[in-house]
Amino acid sequence: MRLILAALAFALVLIRPAAAQTGFDGVWLFDDAPDYPGVTMMQVTTGNGVTNGIVTTQWYGPMRMRDVRIEGDTATFEMRTLNDREHRVRTWTAHLTDDGVTLAGDIWSSHVEQTGVRGTPAEAAQRTFMMMPLPPMRTVTQAPLAKTPPMGWSSWNKFGDKIDDKTIREIADAMVSSGLRDAGYVYVNIDDGWQGTRDAQGNIRPNDKFPDMKALADYVHGRGLKLGIYSSQGPKTCAGYEGSYGHVAQDATTYAAWGIDYLKYDLCSGEWFYNDRDSVMRSYAEMGAALQATGREIVFALCEYGRFDVGEWGRRVGGHSWRTTGDIVDDYETMARIGFEHNGDPANAGPGGWNDADMLEVGNGGMSADEYRTHMALWAISAAPLLMGHDLRTMDAETKAILENPEVIAIDQDALGVQGRKVRGDGKAEIWSRPLADGGAAVAIFNRGTEPTAVTLAPGDAGAAGLDGLRDVWRGAVVAAGTRTFTVAGHGVVLLRAGG
Repeated sequence: MRLILAALAFALVLIRPAAAQTGFDGVWLFDDAPDYPGVTMMQVTTGNGVTNGIVTTQWYGPMRMRDVRIEGDTATFEMRTLNDREHRVRTWTAHLTDDGVTLAGDIWSSHVEQTGVRGTPAEAAQRTFMMMPLPPMRTVTQAPLAKTPPMGWSSWNKFGDKIDDKTIREIADAMVSSGLRDAGYVYVNIDDGWQGTRDAQGNIRPNDKFPDMKALADYVHGRGLKLGIYSSQGPKTCAGYEGSYGHVAQDATTYAAWGIDYLKYDLCSGEWFYNDRDSVMRSYAEMGAALQATGREIVFALCEYGRFDVGEWGRRVGGHSWRTTGDIVDDYETMARIGFEHNGDPANAGPGGWNDADMLEVGNGGMSADEYRTHMALWAISAAPLLMGHDLRTMDAETKAILENPEVIAIDQDALGVQGRKVRGDGKAEIWSRPLADGGAAVAIFNRGTEPTAVTLAPGDAGAAGLDGLRDVWRGAVVAAGTRTFTVAGHGVVLLRAGG
């Protein structure tokens, strides 16, 4: 109640009469707004010769108008933007017409152009965004999960938000029948697109594509699998569905009641509200504590794109993995860039907490078999979560062989939990190494060029494990004694296990 009264008082102060008002002063309402960013209202007030204002949006709440300049029937102002380092602010305009006002501007990659009409103080109070305070920072004890990197499947890379109950059930069945469950892939994760509206008490409900989330969880659990879900700490998720802003503890309780085992928590519209290290940490700690309070063991996957050195504090907010980069795309250039260059600091990874370079694209058709083997080997030697992102129901034999290779999976899931790293370069080739729990090592020779190349291993490439007893993991064969030179296909990999 206190928050509502404060917001109402703010709205009334903003629109109170002031000396030397302009034609823009007052409340402007925008109906039938495009979804992004969902402008619903503009409020303008002038006092002491200075004009101030706020543009209220469904995605980002109140956006302050900066440096407002009025010339006749046109107001020009600056608005901070998001995710565009070259344009930290953008210029917006408002223009008075006989019928109302037109508002135009750009935010991120979208252009806004809307028409509004005058409103009343009562209507302003109805549309005022309720700002929610963050709790103080606290250290959240991690649930004892993810001792090795999580393995499973996620809906986003293949289906986007076009996902439903029937598809999730069929994917769960395919994980069992294909043998991938028994290979270690156990999480079936519903990404963005499952959310509906909230009921009168504020409880989140799934949309019509998911008629009974508890029944779906029971179905997935009945196949020896676990169910994951997705949300954002902002008002909107990346695809424009209902986020958890203002309902964090309530949503965590709902997820636990449904039987959810994994939560991907995506910054998305929350990046407007939480845009520095302290606020981002506190927003994730808020959900981490809420999950902990449910008493259910839920893997907590932080998705904030590697900002503010997330690997240094991910565990402190209850996280079990943390994205180190922006979204992956099903092409070699994107996969290689994030996998080789943005896969996180190895010092931050280990049992219970992992650097996450995003989901797997293996099987989605944008790369060659050699490139997909590079993708899989790079994630495995990096001790990254292995979350498949293709349609398991139509998977071909080559895709299945890449994903279920037991020796590659064993490297990723090695109990020592040390993330591998680049040892050295050799032309367009890179040699990576990772120590393993049995005293051996995984050694990968990656060819980032397009033509085959021959690479000779050096004695120190496998560390203390040495280069004796080499085994070619992809071929599943012992390497002839004394062999040190390997030919690697363009964009390909030779993955070896040494010693142990």
